Amino acid sequence: MTETTQNSSAGTSTAPYRYTAKLAGEIEAKWQDRWEREGTFQAPNPAGPLAEPEKVAGRPKLYVLDMFPYPSGAGLHVGHPLGYIATDVYGRFKRMTGHNVLHALGYDAFGLPAEQYAVQTGQHPRITTESNIANMRRQLRRLGLAHDKRRSVATTDVQFYRWTQWIFLQIYNAWYDKEQDKARPIHELVEEFESGRRPTPDGRPWRELTEIERRKLIDDHRLAYLSEAPVNWCPGLGTVLANEEVTADGRSERGNFPVFKRSLRQWMMRITAYADRLLADLDKLDWPEPIKLMQRNWIGRSEGAHIDFPVTAPDGSERKIRVFTTRPDTVFGATYMVLAPEHPLVDELVPEEWPADVPEKWTGGAPNPLAAVSGYRKAAQAKSDVERQAGDRDKTGVFIGVYATNPVNGARIPVFIADYVLMGYGTGAIMAVPGEDERDWEFAETFDLPIIRTVQPPADFDGKAYAGDGPAINSGFLDGLHVADAKRKIIEWLEANGVGEGTVTYKLRDWLFSRQRYWGEPFPIVYDEHDMPVALPESMLPVELPEVADYSPRTFDPDDADTDPEPPLARAKDWVEVTLDLGDGPKRYRRETNTMPQWAGSCWYELRYLDPTNEERFCDPENERYWMGPRGEGHPGGVDLYVGGVEHAVLHLLYARFWHKVLYDLGHVSSSEPFYRLFNQGYIQAYAYTDERGAYVPAAEVEEIDGKFYWQGKPVRQEYGKMGKSLKNVVTPDEMCEEYGADTFRLYEMSMGPLDVSRPWETRAVVGSFRFLQRVWRNLIDEETGAIRVVDEPADDDTRKLLHRTIDGVRADMENLRFNTAIAKIIELNNHLVKLDRPVPREVAEPLVLMLAPLAPHVAEELWEQLGHDKSLAYEPFPVADPRWLVEDEVTCVVQVAGKLRDRLQVPPTISEAELEKLALESAAVQRALGGKPVRKVIVRAPKLVNVVPG
Repeated sequence: MTETTQNSSAGTSTAPYRYTAKLAGEIEAKWQDRWEREGTFQAPNPAGPLAEPEKVAGRPKLYVLDMFPYPSGAGLHVGHPLGYIATDVYGRFKRMTGHNVLHALGYDAFGLPAEQYAVQTGQHPRITTESNIANMRRQLRRLGLAHDKRRSVATTDVQFYRWTQWIFLQIYNAWYDKEQDKARPIHELVEEFESGRRPTPDGRPWRELTEIERRKLIDDHRLAYLSEAPVNWCPGLGTVLANEEVTADGRSERGNFPVFKRSLRQWMMRITAYADRLLADLDKLDWPEPIKLMQRNWIGRSEGAHIDFPVTAPDGSERKIRVFTTRPDTVFGATYMVLAPEHPLVDELVPEEWPADVPEKWTGGAPNPLAAVSGYRKAAQAKSDVERQAGDRDKTGVFIGVYATNPVNGARIPVFIADYVLMGYGTGAIMAVPGEDERDWEFAETFDLPIIRTVQPPADFDGKAYAGDGPAINSGFLDGLHVADAKRKIIEWLEANGVGEGTVTYKLRDWLFSRQRYWGEPFPIVYDEHDMPVALPESMLPVELPEVADYSPRTFDPDDADTDPEPPLARAKDWVEVTLDLGDGPKRYRRETNTMPQWAGSCWYELRYLDPTNEERFCDPENERYWMGPRGEGHPGGVDLYVGGVEHAVLHLLYARFWHKVLYDLGHVSSSEPFYRLFNQGYIQAYAYTDERGAYVPAAEVEEIDGKFYWQGKPVRQEYGKMGKSLKNVVTPDEMCEEYGADTFRLYEMSMGPLDVSRPWETRAVVGSFRFLQRVWRNLIDEETGAIRVVDEPADDDTRKLLHRTIDGVRADMENLRFNTAIAKIIELNNHLVKLDRPVPREVAEPLVLMLAPLAPHVAEELWEQLGHDKSLAYEPFPVADPRWLVEDEVTCVVQVAGKLRDRLQVPPTISEAELEKLALESAAVQRALGGKPVRKVIVRAPKLVNVVPG
C-alpha cells in the first residue's frame, strides 16, 4: 500500500507533530488510561454503593444499552462494533447536553459454542469463556468506548446467575390470575383453594385432597412448570434445541447433526398467559414498525372457535377430537380430519385391524393401522417443523383406522395423521375443508377424499380452493350468509348445542426452558421421593455448577432418535444426590440436571447494570425507578435507547418482555416494559472472492484492473455478503486501529451511511476519514513546533454564520442518530477553516473540537487540552447555536408564469408579498413569457414563490 501508508506512518513525515497513526495511538492510549484512572464515565446512582446524590440531582437521566454480545473466540471484526460506536457517540453527546448517562456492556457468556469447544478439547468452558471476554474487552477498550466498567457483568459470573436463579424462583412461585390479568404469588392461589373462594377442578374441597393431589394441582398453575413436550432432540449434540437452532432441512445449526421430534419431560414457561399483554403493549413502545409486526406475527392471535368431533375408540368409549379453526363457518365442508403424528389421542384411537373397504392408498401399504401409524411417525420424527410445513412438498399421511362424526351434519369422516399438522400449533388437530384450503385440497386429491365447497366463489374464479368471501353454500342453516355473519351464527349454534365455543388462540407456544447442557445456569430445583419438583429457598442460592470430568454426551448413534439424553450434570453424582433440610428435617433429594437456556441471562441483564454490586437485591427499587421508571401518561418506562441487530427481533425481545412483566406484576420493578426505544442498526458487509474452483481467496490480496478482479494474476469472481473467516474477507478493528487509529475507525464507521442501513466495508475508503482528522489537527496545531495555532481574535461574519449553522445541524443530527450527516457538516466547517488566510479563531476552534468529541473523542480531548483546558471535555456543554446567525440573508424565490418556471429571484427572507409581487412583475423573463398579455391574477407565497396567471 502506498498513499495510505505514507499518510499513516509517522516515519515518513518530516513534520514531528504531524497527526499519524503512531501519534494517534499514543494519544488514544493516554486518554483511555486517564478516563479509566479518573472514572470519567462512571454514572452515579441515587442509592446504594454507587450513589452520588449530588451528581444525580437536577440532571436528566439517559440509559443507553447495546444488545448483550456473546464473547466469541474469533474476536471482533469491523462489523461488530458498529452499534457499540453509535451508542457511544450518542451517550457522549448526551453527557455534554447535561444528562446523567448510564452506558455499560457485559457478556452473554453461557451457551453451546464454549461447551462444544470443551467437548473437543477437554478444557473447561469457563477458561475459554473468560479468555474470550478478556480479548473482547481489550478490543473494545481500544475503541475508546465510554462504558461504566464497574457495571460490566457476565452471565457466567456466579453472583450474576444467583439472581437469574432467584428470578426463576419468582416465576416458579407465581401463577397467572386471568380475572386480574396479572401474575400473583403462588401462596395466594393456595389460600383461595383453602378458603373455597376458588373451586378445585373436580369440585372436591381442598381439605379432601391428598398432599400429592394438592401439589400437582398447584404445579399445574405455575408460570414455570414441568411438561412432557414434543421437542427438537439432537442426539449428536446431546441436547434439545430451540426452533431457531434447527435448519430448514432438519439438522442442527451447529454441527449439522440430525434433529428429531420426540417427547421429553422439560421445564416450560407459561409465556402464553401474557400473549394479549405482549401484543397490546407493543403500541406503547417506540420501536420500528417491522419489528412490532414480527412480534405480532410470532404471537399470532387468531379469533375463531373450538369444535368437538365425536369419535369412538376401539374399546367402545366415546372420545372427542377438539380442533381450533378461524373459519367455523366452513364446518359443513369438513370431509376428513388430520391429527399431528404426535397427538396423544392417536394411541387411544388406533385399532388393531383395518375397517372394511379402506382404500389401499389410505393405508400406506401397511398390514394394519398400528404398523401404518408407527412407520409414519418414525418418518415424521426425522423432519423439522420447517420441513414439515413447506408448501412445495407432496402431502403425505396415513389413515389411523377410525372415523369421527361431523357434529353439524352427522357425516362420517375418516381420521388421518399427517406431518403438515404440528402438535405445537392450535390443538394439534384440524378439520380439513378442502374446498376452502389449498393444503387440504392437495391432500384430498392425493387420497381421493370428497371436496365440498361451502363458500360460493365469484363467477370468474377458475382455481381450486377458494378462501375468499362470498355466500355460504352446502351449509344448511348458514346458506346465503357471508363469512362474517356465518361465523357469528355457527358459533352461537356450537355453543347452544354443547359441541364447541368461540375462542381466541395464539401461534405463540409456551417457552421450552430446558437444555441438556453443562454450560448453563443450574435450576434451583430438587426432586423429592415422589419425583416432584421442590424449589430451593433463596438462602441456598446460588446453586453453582459442579466440576465435571466430561462435558460431552455419552457415546451413542447420533442418527438414532431413540437415544435418551443424559445431561453432563447427571454424572456428577455427589452433586446430584444431596441431603437437605428444607423445613421438615434432613431428606435426600435429587437435583435438576438440565440447565437453563442461554436466553435466561439476557432476559434481565439490563436490570443488573443498574445495581451490579448489590448483594441483597437484584436491583434496588430506587435505582430501578430512577433509570427505568415510567415517565408520564402512556410511557411504560424502560431503557431509553436499545440498539442491536434485527436478528433478535422476536425471541430475545419477547422473552425479555415476558420476564420483565412477571417482575412488574410481582412488584419487583416499576416499569412494565424493559426497552422503551429500540433501534436496529444495519450491517457492515464485505466483498469476498472465489477462484475457478469456487474456493475463497484472501480478499485483501485481490486487485481490481479495468473493472475485473485478480488474485495472483488469475481472475476471481466477486460476491457480496457477510464477513467470515471461511470467506477470507475478515478485517479486524485491531488492524484498522493499528493502521489509522481508533478515532479514524470510529469516524469512518459512523460516516458510511445511515445507521439503520447495511453498507459495504471498503478498507481503501478509510483513508478519507484519516485525512479529515489530519486536516482538523493541522488547522489547530503547528506540525513543526506542536504549538497551538488558535488566536483570540473574532471570526468574520461568514465563518460565524457557518459555525452556528453547523452547530444547529449537528445537534439535530446527533439527537436523531444521523451521525453520517453530522460528520458531513463538521467536514464542511473544517474545509472552510482550511481556506482561511489566518489562524483559526478560538470562538470557532473550541466548538469544532466539542462537536467532534463524541465521534473522535481521543483527538478531541488532546486538542481540548492543547487549547488550555485541564479537565476532560466529556462533560463540557455541547455548543448551542446563536439564533442571530441562523437567519438567512437571502432566499431563492421561484417565479412561474402559468405554472411554468420563468425566473429565480434572490430576495430577503422578510420581504412583503407586495414587494415580492412588484419584483416578479418587473422581471424581464416574466414580461417575455407574458408576451403582452394582461395579468389576470398573481399568487404570492412570500418569500419563496410567485405564480403569475395571464389573462
